[in-house]
Amino acid sequence: MAEAKEEVVPSEEQQQQLSSTSDGPEDTQPSVRSEDTGERAAKGEAAPSIPQQGAGSVASPVDQFRLRRFFVLRPGTLNQAIKDVEALVDKEVDGSVHSIWLMAEVDHWNNEKERLVLITDSSLLVCKYDFVMFICEYIQRIPLNFVDRISYGTFSFPNKSILKREGEGVRVFWDRLREPSFTSRWNPFATDFPFITFTHHPVRNIGDKFTTLCDIQTFREQLKDAAQRVHAMKPVPGKANGVLVLNQNIHIDAYVGIMSFLGNQNKLGYCMARGNIGF
Repeated sequence: MAEAKEEVVPSEEQQQQLSSTSDGPEDTQPSVRSEDTGERAAKGEAAPSIPQQGAGSVASPVDQFRLRRFFVLRPGTLNQAIKDVEALVDKEVDGSVHSIWLMAEVDHWNNEKERLVLITDSSLLVCKYDFVMFICEYIQRIPLNFVDRISYGTFSFPNKSILKREGEGVRVFWDRLREPSFTSRWNPFATDFPFITFTHHPVRNIGDKFTTLCDIQTFREQLKDAAQRVHAMKPVPGKANGVLVLNQNIHIDAYVGIMSFLGNQNKLGYCMARGNIGF
């Protein structure tokens, strides 16, 4: 004889509880731990300020393109890069770090190169950082008491040059008595120039944090103040003290530059995702 099954019918109060539970929206978003936020604040760290799509807002195609391709915009990448380059600062030579900047270096052949730039107590550090492999490939150290001139303005080229560059730049000089040799001017790999040129990083308009990190005007002012302090504390014998700030065109003495044109158009100087390969 088959055993009868007893059907359990929930009470009216239980049915109301089940109905209120099932009707509410299911929360499928990952929660944010308050402990993690407190730990970041205690360490002085900040997550990359990448714009989020809120209700009724749609990111522009340009923003979507940049968010996908520039590795510096990937969550946690910039914070890790800053930690890595700060760990390489020589406290005895450079002192403490005052500020960190994300910029693009423009060389004498008009090639753009992604850089992290640090202003410390005694030095200007220009770091080539690989945002794909998370490694600093090299650091150029410029003593601040050798910085004697800072010029800023729009870019210019010779009259017969076919090259063009929009926007503004900042050029830092540290040996006004030495001019680049003829060989260096025509050598695309020369690194013995007594100056270095910076311009805005392409991601400067992604969010407020990147706008601040890529602000070359504020960088220029802070660099001038830091160099003036070091000039007063550690003057160089036989060298005029002080920093001369000039508002003038940033001249690039290049005429053809086919490689720089192709490289800049394809952003070869940046760590970006390029199909299935990242450079």
